[in-house]
Amino acid sequence: MIDVNSQVTAVSRELRDEEMDGAPARVQSLSQEYPAAIDDVWEAATSADRIARWFLPVSGELRLGGRYQLEGNAGGEVLECTPPADGRAEYRVTWEFGGGVTWVTVRLVEQGPERTRFELEHVAKTADVPAEMWDVFGPGATGVGWDGGLLGLALHLGTQSASLSPAEAQAWAFTDEGRAFYRAAADAWGAAHEAAGADPETAARGADATYGFYTGQGPAE
Repeated sequence: MIDVNSQVTAVSRELRDEEMDGAPARVQSLSQEYPAAIDDVWEAATSADRIARWFLPVSGELRLGGRYQLEGNAGGEVLECTPPADGRAEYRVTWEFGGGVTWVTVRLVEQGPERTRFELEHVAKTADVPAEMWDVFGPGATGVGWDGGLLGLALHLGTQSASLSPAEAQAWAFTDEGRAFYRAAADAWGAAHEAAGADPETAARGADATYGFYTGQGPAE
């Protein structure tokens, strides 16, 4: 059994506006600490064998300048890759999906001999995100997907005694436990949206739509 509440509250979320190449952009960030050494977390986040065990199967060349493809999802190019040194590590990739390009950066920061903070930033130029999608879902559509990834990594790295393979995740979303997770994660992104300046009604409406998208249920169900 997964402790949904402890997982959702363990993640910090933020939405902010920046510029990228002179154009307005939105940055969604998540972070969570894991009970594992930085070298272990780096391997889990960069080894094709281990990525498949907590996220999705991935093919390609996972090295600087190489291209990757996640099964049934995004692909892209590895733009930066700095393995662990002096308690830090980082990689940056393009995230190419549905004909669009966004950017993902993963940073690891050592918090102790057996503790590492995992930070993920997903940047999208504002003009490249369909207005109708943002108006309906807000940051939740993308953010809750990443919450699922952080949950997978948390279970892979032993934060809880439970287990959930990527192959089981889709069916799990329709269980009571899965629905509770997606409800809590969607609400957390609604709170981040409000903290970034959205009015409460808009943020709540986006959270409800996101929950429905991930679980196939309406907000009242």
